[in-house]
Amino acid sequence: MPIDLRSDTVTTPTEKMRDAIRDAAVGDDVYGEDPTINRLEALAAERVGKEAALFVTSGTQGNQVAVLAHTQRGDEVILEENSHIVEYEVAGLSTIAGVQPRTIKGVNGQMPLSDIVSAIREDDIHCPKTALVCLENTHGDSGGRILPLCYMEEVYKISRQHQIPIHLDGARLFNAAVGLGVDPKEITKYVNTVQFCLSKGLSAPMGSILAGPKSFIERARKWRKMLGGGMRQSGIAGAAGIVALEEMVARLEEDHVHAKKLAEGLADIEGIDIDAEGVETNMIMFSIEGLEMDSDHFIEKLKEREVLANSVGRYRIRFVTHREIANEDIDKVVEIVKRIIAEAKVSL
Repeated sequence: MPIDLRSDTVTTPTEKMRDAIRDAAVGDDVYGEDPTINRLEALAAERVGKEAALFVTSGTQGNQVAVLAHTQRGDEVILEENSHIVEYEVAGLSTIAGVQPRTIKGVNGQMPLSDIVSAIREDDIHCPKTALVCLENTHGDSGGRILPLCYMEEVYKISRQHQIPIHLDGARLFNAAVGLGVDPKEITKYVNTVQFCLSKGLSAPMGSILAGPKSFIERARKWRKMLGGGMRQSGIAGAAGIVALEEMVARLEEDHVHAKKLAEGLADIEGIDIDAEGVETNMIMFSIEGLEMDSDHFIEKLKEREVLANSVGRYRIRFVTHREIANEDIDKVVEIVKRIIAEAKVSL
């Protein structure tokens, strides 16, 4: 089997998840009659300190439903310029919700507070209404960096002052919580709504959760139906999500340890440019611009040696650790990278 470092989405369900899927009590969730989904949603809402929750097919669907429920067509949404909602959700903001993104350049996912304030529109006939601020924690394009709690609090204060809600794309919320050593509620108390994935490091086969006030979730449920998200006997999938929340959160620390070890190993290799100190969760990004190859060539060399990775730029590579990556895999990957670079130097 290859060492798959492309993403934590490649995790497969545990045996306990498979048992839960097989034995799940189900009903028609569109009628609100699936007992497993009802249990999952109640559990999820409690875990993030919100009144209610909604099971959705994916993080992308959860984010789009959130924007739809928060805004009206013609509104504007403030986001970090490299956030997942902007970069990887197929322009759903504009094509589905009919809102305009107002992007701000951030550092490690943190939009400067002064820039957020400046981006909020005044009441002007020429301008759209600023209807929502979106944050992402952890921030994927920055290599899984965590938004500090003090930063979250300051953005929250701005949002309260201007009466603008905050939605958190917390696809890897539990990685952020584990990395900070806090309960997830310490993060989500600074946002109105939150989406988090069950199908990444938590290892469920599919699904995400959108949580927030009860009235908001009622609106979101209708938008989910419009987007084709009424899944009938969805407790089959939701059963794995319950196991994910009850048993898979604490072990994320192991993924973080592996990522740090991998980053430190790569940092010792000449030609690899990586900020090992900046690795905070389970994601690593590094540059090979100093080598005589681009990322596609480098990834092909890794694949020949049964290591899978993703390119995130011409010279930028991403590795993501997860439950199916063992400590010995980390050592093996470091040695493979050393060999690839050594062979490249010989051929010059």
